[in-house]
This record gives sequence, C-alpha cells and structure tokens, in this order.
Amino acid sequence: MTSPSIPSLAAAPGAADQPLFIEGPAGRIEVLLDQPDAEPRPLLAIICHPLPTEGGSMHNKVVTMTARALRESGATTLRFNFRGVGQSDGTFDDGDGELDDLRAVAAWAKTHHPDKVLWLAGFSFGAWISLRAADELKAQLLISIAPPVGRSWSFDDITLPACPWLVIQGDDDEIVDAQAVQAWIESLPMPPQLVRMPGAGHFFHRKLIDLRGAVKHGVAAWLPLADA
Repeated sequence: MTSPSIPSLAAAPGAADQPLFIEGPAGRIEVLLDQPDAEPRPLLAIICHPLPTEGGSMHNKVVTMTARALRESGATTLRFNFRGVGQSDGTFDDGDGELDDLRAVAAWAKTHHPDKVLWLAGFSFGAWISLRAADELKAQLLISIAPPVGRSWSFDDITLPACPWLVIQGDDDEIVDAQAVQAWIESLPMPPQLVRMPGAGHFFHRKLIDLRGAVKHGVAAWLPLADA
C-alpha cells in the first residue's frame, strides 16, 4: 500500500480543543493540536484513539489523559479522529485505512513542525495502529496503552520499533488479557518497558490520574532538551 502524499492544511488552528482539518486519503481528517502546558520541548506526540466501531474517538478519556500527561512533560500533542469518526471523512477500514490516516497526520506534522521529534502513542486499537507505523515513521518513542493482543488484529509480521517503547497495561482489563500482553512482550527479542497497573480496567476508570503519572514517569528519561 502506497503512502499518501503530504496533506495540506485545510483550516487554521484555533484555540485549544478547536479542531483543524488536514487532507487525508479518504478526505479530510479532524485534528486537535494542543500546545505544551510546561516548558516547551522540541517534541510532537501523535495519539491514536480506540476502536471506532465501539465509540472510540480522540475525545476518549484515556487518550485525553495521555495527551495531558505529555503536554505536562513539554510536548505539543496532536489527537485526530480516524476516518468515519466525528468530522473525519470516510468509513471504518478495519485498520488498513486507519494506518493510512496516521501516515497522513504524521506527514502533516513533519511538514509543519520540522523542528520537533515525533513520538507516537495509542490506546487499544490505536496502540495496534501506532505500533504498525512506528518503525516506518521513524518515531523516537512509542507508548502503547492496553495493546489488543489476542483480539481481532494480528501482531505477527509487525516491524517492531527500535526506539524506546513503553507499554502500560491494567491488571484488571476486562477486554484485553493482561497475561496475554505480558506473554507477548516476553516473547519479543527486545521487549519494551512494561508498566502493569493493579486494579486498572481497560478504560482506567478511577485510575486515570495513575495513568497520567505512569506516562509522565515512563517517558521522563527520553524527553529531548527544552527549547532554548
């Protein structure tokens, strides 16, 4: 599958939580670009949301808390809706089209923010999408939250990232088997750093502040130096 051409900006960004649109392979992609809450670092993090057919969007609480943690670490964050979600054009494509959506968003980010290194993050279905793209997009760090090991999507034949990689998994996940995630990680030639969160379900209900801390602590050693 060929990568889409570099998309253009279709609407200027507004205030925080005001969407902008970029052109993607299925039409426009709805995006939220938010500035750091702490001393800025030359870093842009793209966060991918969970399964569209089960209500996943860039407004998911795990996605927004992950973005918040990264902004508090000095990153610019970019959330977006996969095709067919919110105001993004197109229809669900079971992962292939969504991977192309991420490619388009990353191309826009690299064009409009060439001074920033790229990090990728994803929750559930979004963790699978971002994992598949991390090596190709030359991400400098990958965060996978509740990667859906053992569900409908294959983790075979994925080119694993050579960059630092943090996996966060709730021990009481009712959708993704935490033991299956651990077994998969232990089978990898270069396992990522795994943070298991006791008492956390799939959506981290009543554990979102703990998730925020896990993200901030987990990425701290890899943050680029703050902008001069």
